[in-house]
Amino acid sequence: MNQTLQLERSPKADATLALLWERIRRRGDMPGFTRAINAILASMRGEDERDFSMTQTVLSDPVLTQKVLRLANSGMYSAFGQRINTVSKAVLVLGTEAIGHLALGLKLIEELSKSTPDSMQAHIEMEKAVLAGMVAQQVASMAAVRDPEEAVVCSILHSLGRMMVTFYLPERWTLLQQAASEGAEDAAALDQLGLTLEQVGRATAEQWGLPRNLIAGMRRIEPGERGDGFGHDDWLAALGTMSSQCAESLWHGDEQGLEQVAQLASSFAPMLGIEPDNIVGAIEQAKVEAAADLTIAPLANPPEKRARAAAATRMRDAGNKILKAGVAEMRDAGAGATPGQMMSIALETAYHGLSFTRAFGFLRSRREGKYSAKIGLGDGARTLQPNLVFDDAYEPNVFFASLGSDRVIFIENARDPKFASKLPGWWKGALGSARCFVIIPLCTHGEPVGFIYGDWDDRFPQVFLSQTEFGLLNDLRALVVKSVERRQQLEAVATRA
Repeated sequence: MNQTLQLERSPKADATLALLWERIRRRGDMPGFTRAINAILASMRGEDERDFSMTQTVLSDPVLTQKVLRLANSGMYSAFGQRINTVSKAVLVLGTEAIGHLALGLKLIEELSKSTPDSMQAHIEMEKAVLAGMVAQQVASMAAVRDPEEAVVCSILHSLGRMMVTFYLPERWTLLQQAASEGAEDAAALDQLGLTLEQVGRATAEQWGLPRNLIAGMRRIEPGERGDGFGHDDWLAALGTMSSQCAESLWHGDEQGLEQVAQLASSFAPMLGIEPDNIVGAIEQAKVEAAADLTIAPLANPPEKRARAAAATRMRDAGNKILKAGVAEMRDAGAGATPGQMMSIALETAYHGLSFTRAFGFLRSRREGKYSAKIGLGDGARTLQPNLVFDDAYEPNVFFASLGSDRVIFIENARDPKFASKLPGWWKGALGSARCFVIIPLCTHGEPVGFIYGDWDDRFPQVFLSQTEFGLLNDLRALVVKSVERRQQLEAVATRA
C-alpha cells in the first residue's frame, strides 16, 4: 500500500475503504474483472511465453479480440502497411504491454458498467472516464509515445475514485455533492469519506494489484513547465489530469466547455511537449469518436438527436397502449370470432403497436405442404404477398427455429454476415431490405399452424423489444391459438357426429 496514503489515513478513511471493499465483495468481488486482471498482468510479466499467453488471454474474450484487431488496423499503426487479421500478429505489431493496457482499460469499464445498471450518476462518471481515455489516446498519438494505450488506462484510472464511490457508495456520493461548493469537492470528500476521491481511486488500484506505473500515473498534477526530474510517470499523470478535466468540460457538449478545453490545452502544453493547437485538434478528433461511441452524454446526443429519442419514447408508450387495447379487443371478441378474424386483429395490432414497416400473417396448408402469406400490411405488402410462399419441410433457418421452439424470436440485425446462413432464400429474395424482424409462431398441440411476421427497415436504425412488449405479443398469439384450438374441437365433434 502507498506509504503516503497510509500516513494520511484516519479512522473515517479506514471505515470508508472497509465499507467499499464489503460492497464490492457483496456484488461478487467483481470476479470477471479480478480474473481478467490476473491473466492480463501475468501475460505482461511473462518471459519466453508472454506472446502466446497474451494471445490466449485476448482470444478468450470476443469483445477484446475485436478491440485489439481494430486498434492494430487503425491509422496509428498503418505504417506497417498490411491488414492484421490475427491476434497473434497484433501482439507482434503492438507488443504485449500495449495490448495489456488496452485490455485493462476495456475490462475496467466493462465490469463497472455491468455492476450498477440502474444508477444514472454512475453511468455518467463511467462515460466521462471513457471520454477521458479517448482524449488521452488522441493526444498520446500526437506525442508519438511508445504505448499510447498506457496513457489511455492512466486517464481512465484518474476517474476511478469517482466511479467507485458512485457505483458502490451512492449514498455517500449524494452527501458529498450536497456538501461540495464550487471547486471544493476534495474538501467535501475529506469531510464525508476521510479521503479525497483521488485517494479512493489509488487505494482501489493498489487493492487490485495494478502495476506501479499505472498507479503513479493516477496522480493529479497542476499544469506548468517541466521541472527537474520530470519523467515518463509524470508525463502520464499530466496527460491523465488534463484528459479527465477535458472530459468533464466536454461531456455537456456546450460552448463553455469548449472554452475550458482551449484553456486546458494551453496550460498543459509546456508539460506535455505538444503545441496547444495540436492538443485542441486531437481533442476535436476524440469528440468525433465520442459522439459515435458514448450513449448518454449530451455530447453524443445533440438537441435534434434528443428530440428524436423523446419522440421514439412517446411512440413506444403509444405503441404499448395499442398492443394492450388489441389484446383487450381480442378477449372481448371471444368465441364469436373465427381464427382468421383473430389473426387479422392480432396482425393489425402488432403492425400499429410496434410501427412495423411491413407485417404478414402466414398460414400452413397441410394438403399443399406449404406456408403462404394470407394477409399483409405496410410498404409494398400487396405486391410482395404472392412471393411469400415456402415448403413446410424442415430447413435449418430462423423461421423453423421459431416454429419448432414455439417461441417469439426477435432478430436485431438481419444484415450480420454471420447470420446469413440462418435466413431462407425466399426471405432474402422478397424481404431482404429489412434491418430487423420478429417472428410470432402459432402452434397448437406442438404443431405449427402459421405465424405472424413483422419487420423494420433503415428508418428504424435501432430497435429493441422490452419485456412488456414480448409479453403482449405472447398474449396476442395465445388468443389466436385459442381460437384455432376451439375451431379444431368443433370440427372434431362434427366429424364424430
